[in-house]
Amino acid sequence: MYQRKTPKEYYCTVDYALDIFGGKWKPRLLCILGHSKSMRYGKLKNEMENISDAALADSLKELQAAGIVARQQYNEMPIRVEYSLTKEGRSLLPVLDTISNWAVQHSQADIYSGRHFRKVHANAFH
Repeated sequence: MYQRKTPKEYYCTVDYALDIFGGKWKPRLLCILGHSKSMRYGKLKNEMENISDAALADSLKELQAAGIVARQQYNEMPIRVEYSLTKEGRSLLPVLDTISNWAVQHSQADIYSGRHFRKVHANAFH
């Protein structure tokens, strides 16, 4: 995971928020975890469709460090690890719902091609 040498400067609160849960993979991770109580790594990777192991691991670590995602390890053989949204992570679901509704209202193309979107509709967090 990349570590900055100097502190990042934020010019508005949206910059800060998008730094935490924006990017290529994090929004999709949050949507998928928002539709389930918890999920194992393999199932999560399968739901993400085209993410590399490195990108998934880095995204999960960053979301964990931000307090958005919880990692629960069970001491079984083989070791079982499950990921879920924390209380703080669940507080993002209305925000994602609002962003999703905006995208539906303002899109002119068929943006809903992913397998996960076909399973659930855009504002199914509540």
